[in-house]
Amino acid sequence: MSEIYSSIACNLDAHILQAALPLFEQEKVEAIEWSFDTLFKFSEIPAWFIDLVSEFSRHDRLIGHGVYFSLFSGKWSSEQQEWLHKLQKLSREFQFDHITEHFGFMTGEDFHKGAPISIPFTSRTLALGKDRLQRIQDACKCPVGLENLAFSYSLDEVKKHGEFLDQLVESVNGFIILDLHNIYCQVHNFNIDFDDIIKLYPLDRVREMHISGGSWDETLADSGRQVRRDTHDERVPEAVFEFLGKAIPKCVNLKYVVMEQMGTALDTLESQAAFQSDFFRMDSIIKETGTGFDPKIKNSFAPTNRSADIIPLEDHDLYKQQLQLSHILETAVSVSEAQALLRASSLNDTAWGVESWAPYMLQTAISIARKWKNGFA
Repeated sequence: MSEIYSSIACNLDAHILQAALPLFEQEKVEAIEWSFDTLFKFSEIPAWFIDLVSEFSRHDRLIGHGVYFSLFSGKWSSEQQEWLHKLQKLSREFQFDHITEHFGFMTGEDFHKGAPISIPFTSRTLALGKDRLQRIQDACKCPVGLENLAFSYSLDEVKKHGEFLDQLVESVNGFIILDLHNIYCQVHNFNIDFDDIIKLYPLDRVREMHISGGSWDETLADSGRQVRRDTHDERVPEAVFEFLGKAIPKCVNLKYVVMEQMGTALDTLESQAAFQSDFFRMDSIIKETGTGFDPKIKNSFAPTNRSADIIPLEDHDLYKQQLQLSHILETAVSVSEAQALLRASSLNDTAWGVESWAPYMLQTAISIARKWKNGFA
């Protein structure tokens, strides 16, 4: 039987490190996930943090999680090229067991200062995503994966997401992060049962799981309906722990379960103690549930022998639509105005399916885009 490592998202944040310190001291943290690109803006990383990352790297317990690559941006950017260059350099300095990125593209004109938003599931976007995943794998020379989205515009999009992810990562023998709080968001926002939605994902490709907390967004649309947001600023809900117990035996290649929380939500002794309590709860479920791992069907998700084309693939029509959508989400003063602008845009009557977007999710997208534009994640 294969071991599943109880892990935390550990970044250069004083509150996260204060909350995690007792766990490190008790040697309970078996691996760490580092959002490496959040430090790309710094010219130097403190020596003590390098020591921490290096310790887990030496024991093959370091995994990297990207945030800002913007996988599905229709236009290739110099920022994406620089991102790959820095990842390649880091991968020489540290031994990453795997590298992952978020699904979607970043809103905003440069796509690196915005909110992660989904894209149409088409053959063109599939080809674009495969090109980008191959470039990530070429840079890091290790297994690569993608995380399922928390945000969707419609139930139809929710139902198609798992299959599209499977087709994407298959091209690089990649894997999936199954974020269970993201699933929790979909369960609530679209009134779908966990046992039904989990069947829509290629569970044999799950190498990592995330658990976290979030918040409720009281939207102005649909009679003030609550929308669940993946904001990582609260404790892990009981339902997510229940999902974890159900999901572990279904994922035969699971290796890491990572607990995430924003440092801004860990600024008190009480919140730090709650973080530690949630970690112990997660660890207990992992140890008690065990794993459905079968050595006969083990997948190491080793990199393929292929490499990306010299010239990055681009889709200028998609890029134009992304710019229009970003502008609408960041500037519309109401859902009705956003709907009118979408109908008048090049997104209308296309694979985006804007005509079927749930109004309360469109309102949430507007809220997300504005907060990111103003500097709040």
